[in-house]
Amino acid sequence: MVMYRLPILILTTSIVYIFISPSEPFVFSLFFKVIPMILIIIYATEQMPPEKNATHWFILIGLCFCIIGDATLHWFIIGLTAFLLGHIGYTIGFLKQAHYSFKKGVAILPITAFAIWIGVQLLSSLKENGQQELIIPVIAYITIISIMAFTAILTGNRWAILGSILFLISDSILSWNMFISTFAVADDLVMITYYSAQFLIAHSLFTIVPNDTKPIIW
Repeated sequence: MVMYRLPILILTTSIVYIFISPSEPFVFSLFFKVIPMILIIIYATEQMPPEKNATHWFILIGLCFCIIGDATLHWFIIGLTAFLLGHIGYTIGFLKQAHYSFKKGVAILPITAFAIWIGVQLLSSLKENGQQELIIPVIAYITIISIMAFTAILTGNRWAILGSILFLISDSILSWNMFISTFAVADDLVMITYYSAQFLIAHSLFTIVPNDTKPIIW
């Protein structure tokens, strides 16, 4: 039961932020927002083995940049930049554990197709709304998160793959709701998929190590 205490605490604090904590005042809401990520980072450090490699450190760095993104997303470009750096950290970490195969390589096709589709939708909306200054940052972000998802697939690690796909879904919902069309449960869906993604990526640190075939699914 002890081993589940931190995951249960992460789940509980996530539920509190998503469904219970008030959105105002802003500082109060921000406090509850970052608590699950602080716990996820602690959980990540507990998943890291005594003999750590570059993958462990880059993923941990990615998590740290993401919590900065959480805290600063209210200032969109600052938050977006922090998340972009976080994804770069994940990407480098995943690349160091990449195992190439034709089957994995094919995965780039649906990821690319989705990235192009969501990118076209966002570009059209940004132009219509007179937000051309966001076009380059948004395109850069779509590119790096798509690369991150692909490199996670190359690791063959089920936790990293699920986490990266959920992250892609979370950010897609966020961007759609922010720039294209709002819908009622968007904020809840964004945070549910986001916290789940970060937890799974953190959990991957337990198995994303050299010569460990247990997490390899392809």
